[in-house]
Amino acid sequence: MLSRRGFLLAVGAVLAVASGQKALRAQTFAKSKLTIVTARGRFPFDVEMAVTPRQHARGLMFRRGLAPDAGMLFDYKVPQRITMWMKNTFIPLDMLFIGPGGRIVNIAERTVPRSLAVISSDGNARAVLEVNGGTARRLGIRPGDTVLHPIFSNG
Repeated sequence: MLSRRGFLLAVGAVLAVASGQKALRAQTFAKSKLTIVTARGRFPFDVEMAVTPRQHARGLMFRRGLAPDAGMLFDYKVPQRITMWMKNTFIPLDMLFIGPGGRIVNIAERTVPRSLAVISSDGNARAVLEVNGGTARRLGIRPGDTVLHPIFSNG
């Protein structure tokens, strides 16, 4: 009887984990537009908005691709030191850490898929924009450039 109970508890735990992963994958995000202004020009992006802790945790996990002009904007609302990772993220990303006024604080380029390494802002940031790996280099995006979007009161 005890082994049957143990078996049922184990099955229940597996189902709970699977259900949690399914809910995480089913997370939906509002859509928005933003523009990055650089010395080379203005570059528009269609982004998904990650604004809740649950959305922050989900991010771009489990995605197999991302359009060249797409991304995800993580809004933390209050400037703070932000840390990210690439757990369960299958595509390399550039992470643009953005201050409260929309200025890019720092960029983590071509982050490693599925890595557990911590990726941090250099100081306080309000948001993080994740785009395809190599986008920052391709478009000439650098720290100090501006991201125009309503959350920064500039877009």
